[in-house]
Amino acid sequence: MKGLASFIMRGRLQALLVAVAGSGSLLFCWISAAAIALVALRRGPGQGLWLLLWAVLPAAVLMVVFGDSGPFALLLGTTALALVLRVTVSLPLALLASVPVGLLTGLAIAVFGGELLAQMLVFFDQFLAGLEQQMAAESAAVTLPRPTATQVAGMLGAANAMLSVLCLLLARWWQAALYNPGGFGSEFRALYYPPVVSTLLVVVAAALVALGAEFRPWAAVCAVPLTAAGLALAHARVAERGRGGGLLTALYVGWLLVDLVKLMVVLLAVVDSWWGFRQRWAAAAAGKEVSRRDEDDRDNRH
Repeated sequence: MKGLASFIMRGRLQALLVAVAGSGSLLFCWISAAAIALVALRRGPGQGLWLLLWAVLPAAVLMVVFGDSGPFALLLGTTALALVLRVTVSLPLALLASVPVGLLTGLAIAVFGGELLAQMLVFFDQFLAGLEQQMAAESAAVTLPRPTATQVAGMLGAANAMLSVLCLLLARWWQAALYNPGGFGSEFRALYYPPVVSTLLVVVAAALVALGAEFRPWAAVCAVPLTAAGLALAHARVAERGRGGGLLTALYVGWLLVDLVKLMVVLLAVVDSWWGFRQRWAAAAAGKEVSRRDEDDRDNRH
C-alpha cells in the first residue's frame, strides 16, 4: 500500500490514473477516493478538486446507467472530509464532518435515488425470503420485517459516512508513511471528543430513534465519529500497555460481526469524553515512575 501511495505522489499523471481507474467500480472506488484525499492533504485543495472533477466522470456514468450512486457519493464524501482536515488540521473535526456527509447522502438518495432504492428493496426482499424458507424448513414459519425505502436510504447514508472516514484514514496513513513515519499512529490514538460534542451526537441520535423505526438507521450516522474515537481509545490503551495486539484483532472482528460490540465502542467513546481515560493512564504511569525512582533512591542510600 505504501508503494501505491508513492506512485500516486510521483506526479499529476500517476495520481490521475489511480483516481480515474477505480472511480467507476464499486470494488475499487475506495482506492480512488483515498488517492484524491492524499493529494488534497499533501498538495492542497486545488489539486484534490482537480482530481475529483476527473474521477467523478466514470462514477457519474455508473450512476446514470446502472443507478448505482455508491462510488459517486464516496468520492464526494471522502474529498469533503479531506478538505476539512487540510483546512483545520484537526482529525476530530474532519471525522465529525462525516455526520453531515452521511445525512446529506441519505437525504439525496431518498429524494433522487428511487431506482437504487427499488433495487435495494428487491435485494432485501429476496434475501429475507430465502431466510424465511430456511427457517420454515428447520422449525416454524416466520415472517421477517422488510426495510422501507427510508430505512434503506439511512443505511446507505451511514455506510457512506463510515467508508468516507476509512478512506480518509487510509489517505492520512499514506501521508504519514511517506512524509512523517509514525505520525498517523500517535494522531489516531489521541482522537477524542469533548463532552459537549459527544453528548450532542448522542442527543441527535436519540432524537432520530424516537422518530420511529424508519429513522433508526439514520441514527447510526451520528455514531460514526464516536466509533472512530472508541477504537482510537482501544489503540491508545494497547500502546500504553505495550502489548495486546491480539485483543485489538478480536475487537475488530467482534465490531464487524456483533452489534453489541459496536454499541460498546460508541459508549466507550462517550464515557472517555467525560472520564478522560488517557489522562488518567498518563497520571497513573507518572505516579508509578515517581514511586520507582523513590525506591531506587532509598536502595542507593542503603
